[in-house]
Amino acid sequence: MSNPHDYIVGWICALHIEYVAAKTFLDEKHEPPEFVSTNDNNLYTLGKIGKHNTVIAVLPHGEYGIAPAASVARDMLHSFPNIRIGLMVGTGGGAPSPKHDIRLGDIVVSTSDNVKHGGVFNFDHGKVIQGQPFKESGFLNRPPMVLRTAMQGLRSEHEAEGHQLERDINEILDHKGRLRKKYGRPQAITDRLYQPWVLHQPHDDPNCDHCSNDPSSLIVRAERTSDEDNPAIHYGLIASSNKLMKDATIRDELAKKGVLCFETEAAGVMNHFPCLVIRGICNYADTHKNDQWQGYAAMTAAAYAKDLLCQIHPNRAEAEAKISDVLSGIQNEVTATSRKVNTIIHHHQTQENKDILQWLTPANYSLLQSDNIGRRHPGTGQWFINSSEFCHWRDSPNQTLFCPGIPGAGKTFLTSIVIESLEALFSKDKTVSIAYVYCNFQRQNDQTAKELVASLLKQLLQSLPTMPESIKLLYERHRTKGSPPSLEDVSSNLLSTAKLFSRIFIIIDAIDECCATDGTQTKFLEEIFKLQLHSKANVFATSRPIPEVKDQFQTSVVLEIRAIDEDVERFLRGHMPQMPGFFRRERLEELVIDEIVRSVFLLARLHLDSLRDKISVDTVHKALAKLPSGSDAYFQAYDTAMERILSQSPSHRDLAKRVIAWITCALRPLTVEELRHALAVEVGKAELNWDALPETSIILQVCVGLVTVGESDGIIRLVHYTTQEYFEETEDTWFPEAENEITITCVTYLNFQEFKGGICSTGQALRERLDENPLFHYASHHWGDHARNATSICKGVIEFLKSDSNVESSAQSLMAWGRYSGSQRVPENIKGLHLAAYFGNVAEAQILLLENDPDLKDGHNRTALFYAAGNGHSAVVELLLENGANIDRRDSSLKTALSRACMGEHATTAGILLKNHAQVDPEDSENQTPLSFAAEMGHAAIVQLLLDNNAEVDSMTDYGRTPLLLAAMEGHMNIVQLLLANGADVYWKDIDNETALSLAVFDGHTAVVQLLLDNNAEVDSENIYGKTPLKIATDQRHETIVQLLLDYGADANRTRSTLPSEIIWESVL
Repeated sequence: MSNPHDYIVGWICALHIEYVAAKTFLDEKHEPPEFVSTNDNNLYTLGKIGKHNTVIAVLPHGEYGIAPAASVARDMLHSFPNIRIGLMVGTGGGAPSPKHDIRLGDIVVSTSDNVKHGGVFNFDHGKVIQGQPFKESGFLNRPPMVLRTAMQGLRSEHEAEGHQLERDINEILDHKGRLRKKYGRPQAITDRLYQPWVLHQPHDDPNCDHCSNDPSSLIVRAERTSDEDNPAIHYGLIASSNKLMKDATIRDELAKKGVLCFETEAAGVMNHFPCLVIRGICNYADTHKNDQWQGYAAMTAAAYAKDLLCQIHPNRAEAEAKISDVLSGIQNEVTATSRKVNTIIHHHQTQENKDILQWLTPANYSLLQSDNIGRRHPGTGQWFINSSEFCHWRDSPNQTLFCPGIPGAGKTFLTSIVIESLEALFSKDKTVSIAYVYCNFQRQNDQTAKELVASLLKQLLQSLPTMPESIKLLYERHRTKGSPPSLEDVSSNLLSTAKLFSRIFIIIDAIDECCATDGTQTKFLEEIFKLQLHSKANVFATSRPIPEVKDQFQTSVVLEIRAIDEDVERFLRGHMPQMPGFFRRERLEELVIDEIVRSVFLLARLHLDSLRDKISVDTVHKALAKLPSGSDAYFQAYDTAMERILSQSPSHRDLAKRVIAWITCALRPLTVEELRHALAVEVGKAELNWDALPETSIILQVCVGLVTVGESDGIIRLVHYTTQEYFEETEDTWFPEAENEITITCVTYLNFQEFKGGICSTGQALRERLDENPLFHYASHHWGDHARNATSICKGVIEFLKSDSNVESSAQSLMAWGRYSGSQRVPENIKGLHLAAYFGNVAEAQILLLENDPDLKDGHNRTALFYAAGNGHSAVVELLLENGANIDRRDSSLKTALSRACMGEHATTAGILLKNHAQVDPEDSENQTPLSFAAEMGHAAIVQLLLDNNAEVDSMTDYGRTPLLLAAMEGHMNIVQLLLANGADVYWKDIDNETALSLAVFDGHTAVVQLLLDNNAEVDSENIYGKTPLKIATDQRHETIVQLLLDYGADANRTRSTLPSEIIWESVL
């Protein structure tokens, strides 16, 4: 007998025919349960689907509707208390429309674009407004996050690759031949969709064989092609009721509002059993209901359900809250494990909240804070904490404290002390939040203004008991497209979130290490000062005393950070136990401290390190006499360190030079394990020699104090950014072949026998590959960048690019979209030419073109031109076009190379494509054009370029949105201005009757609202929900916009319309 506590998936069917279909998809069948709850009269079948123990239940014979379904769900949860995933699987009536070509046998999955409710509503709770249409008011619970995530991953896979549901069904029916007649696919001729006015007469044949087959009585639909999924899978609203829907008129009215399917049980289940509803279409919810397609529809729904469950890793399912706990209002606490300081992390985050925070930014500065504070010597920095300037800043709101300091003065350590003191002081006050960033010269590519602002927002959100609805709405809007938030998104939400606290402290270390040449530094500070203006935040910032930075803080209180002798002495005394023993015997400690104490911290450390290998009192005295000082003291100290490295044994010398070369030239910080693997690679070998991995202690020893390893994050770094500057200036002296050597190391690693198996078939397998091969991630992401910087073509690069299986393995690691579900799914058939184009390796691409078609396609129909254009590699784009590449070829989503260039903000590349006569307005599968992409993403230069090439200014997406609507929705004022100047229609409405004005109002883009009103936007236009811009602004609590609309004549009494024969969905009002 089976233990009920072992089952985590609950699957409910309404009909016997659905129950039979469900059972056929079990991979294993288990014994009945050992026990069930008292008064549980459900019939259960237990088994395993994929790796999930699953319990299937069916409603009592002859019963259907909301109440019986609710009873089955409640009893199941009592008997199987560990169920975490719920599915309602069976048949339903389809609601075809011009937008949704729903046919018999197709599948409808319950989804909704509205984060407030799920994809099922109970239209028994509505009422008739006029005639047949309903006024709905009963949206039901959303399914668990794990199901929505798996569904999104499966949806993406099916869109790109198609599905195999028909094959899966036929395999079962071949094995169980007795089921084929009832559960097999009926002939296509029996799939007839009648005009709404054609009624089925009671005396006619039950299968409609005698209903009128005159073409005027039927809605004629073209046969599906071999390129289309059949059965098709549709995602949208499911309407549930106690009564069967058999009225084509009402069906069509609801279909206009997005309803795809009708059924009779889900409304009884959703609020007792949060689940995903999956329906196979067996009729068209009209009077022509028949049972011919019922068995097959049950099979298609069950096949989809199994496919969905197989997307979910058991660990992810186990991590989901029990449904019984969810319904009892019990949330699992999320334990904070990495923050060793008193950083507040929300203790009731749901998995969805974690996903949202990770989506905002993966950055986690708490690990660096932990490392910094862990290296502090007791008592250091107390002078700063006790200073009057700091105390006034800390105790008074809306203050800015700017703390410049020369290199090596201890700015970063003092920042960590400031953070620790604030967290200790306000640890019990939940109305105060502290957010901080450590800027780093090595992370300039990652630390954009948007990422830095997003990191501050993330930390504020972690301090809140619940996730704000505005954040959830932002996440949902982008999640379906897999897109990141914009700077405008995170900036506006940072401001609104900050207002939820009584006080906030913003701490910024080393703002000078933020990239200044691309405007990141200036933009980030603009956002910080804007936040301070509206929230009275306290801002603390450190920097080298650079005029460009100091000018930004002209009105701020300034407190210079300096290395005071007492702190340096504490630092030196703390390190004396690590010096040779004769220092203590010969009483050298006081002499050394006296000679070094007047240095800044970094020089003190370098000087002390330079004494570690001295063997006598005399050599110590001589070394002390030669200690460098003055403006070039750092470079002299680094020269001395390199002399020590060169004086080591050849093996130690070479190891140190390779370590420093890798750290200096690496395009992101490396973990010590990544570096150890890189150092163990032997060129020409097909596998890693594990015995060649150098010990971390040896790596640190041979580098004579120039590198350090973070205790919390395992990152190996140069000791200071001045060290990086020194080696960047002297790279040609110390390691002139570094880029070549790193390139050949990476491609040798990628070409290992370990990866000749090609792509991993599951996300778990991919994660294991990355965990077991630490350098694989870095090598796959950056070999091409190093090859581009190398002084010559490495033979090993071409060898790797011609190894198809290794190329596919590398591409999977490179292109896996790790923040979202389905990270292991990448295009198959990626070849070396595709990777060379992706990285912009011109010489390598030229060699590969000698043997390859320039239009060689991967599994997503993307050619090398797509990859080169998408990453802005103009030279490769020109090379491919010279070799005859098709400039207007479409990928599986119907995008062209121009679309990809515009999406990537590569104006130069887009210009080359247009100069070579690329089609300017290609529409993708969602009818988006390059102009709509550029407008939505805020790329002004590309918008102007496309308009100059006669792009259609009012092109529409399949949702009816023009570039103007998309730009207004995202708050891109400069784009809105540009489009209006080029004749964009300010009155245009999408399929929900939303205008550019209403979309800008909803997201609180005040400047855009003002601009649109100045351009005569209709101030009282109504969307399909009867909402005017004023009503939307009021609902969203945008007070400034409310006043602005009133100033432009908005009618305060006109908050909604009364639309006869329209469904007004009160749940969104």
